[in-house]
Amino acid sequence: MRSDHLFIGGLRVHYFHAGKAGCCVILLHGGGLDSARLSWSSVLPALAQSHRVFAPDLPGYGESDRPADFEHTIESYGRLITTFMDMLGIQRASFCGVSMGGALALHIALAYPQRVLRLIPVSSYGLQRKAPAHLLSYLFTRMPILTCTTYAMLRRSRAWTRASLSAIFADPAHIPEDLVDDVFNEICKPGAGEAFMAFQRHEVMPDRLRTNYLDQLSRINASTCFIHGDCDRLVPIACAREASRRVTGARLYEMRRCGHWPQRELPAKFCAAVQEFLDQ
Repeated sequence: MRSDHLFIGGLRVHYFHAGKAGCCVILLHGGGLDSARLSWSSVLPALAQSHRVFAPDLPGYGESDRPADFEHTIESYGRLITTFMDMLGIQRASFCGVSMGGALALHIALAYPQRVLRLIPVSSYGLQRKAPAHLLSYLFTRMPILTCTTYAMLRRSRAWTRASLSAIFADPAHIPEDLVDDVFNEICKPGAGEAFMAFQRHEVMPDRLRTNYLDQLSRINASTCFIHGDCDRLVPIACAREASRRVTGARLYEMRRCGHWPQRELPAKFCAAVQEFLDQ
């Protein structure tokens, strides 16, 4: 992977890229403490053997700038990514996004359909009407002291970091030690988690989630493959099953005994599924 950056609207946006031939693929990371490196370092080189692959860090994440006044919404991320494409001379691309990045990929397919070749939402946000334990989630987002306390606890102990990853892996034995180190290092960065906290305050409403694309999915024309772990606790597999029925011609690849982060829990299986879909 090669590391580079662009300045978009005065913001330094970092990204990884690899591959010299084939169609463009843009990989979109999730929320929380995620980044392009955390989500995609284990699969990007393999995908780059037959595609030109780009993996940006959204503002507030990874090595990109962390401005205090940036609007952390799906819509603002969508505008940034299309500008990112324009600056790199990318007219159309296939999009593969995980969790929050999956919702961003769906948004781009709906708002900018001319920019999308193929669509791969992975454990995607945007397919639920409510979050699990929704009221508790809402209250949590309105009490920042709880979130700050949680991050402070994670910074104190690598063991706590590993335990937190157990919530998004079906089998904790699949958590690589280098991933624990990388997540722990991310937690220790100044401003870690602040972008996602702002996103959650915008998204989690008292009675529903703001971003819910279920009723719009029939408008997607891009060839689509949902990839989802059948043991995902954050976005249950039922959400992906319903979504795949609503997109004309969509397929659903269910990853068995897999949680919310398929590309990190079962990277070889994940790569094979993505390659098969992109190569058709």
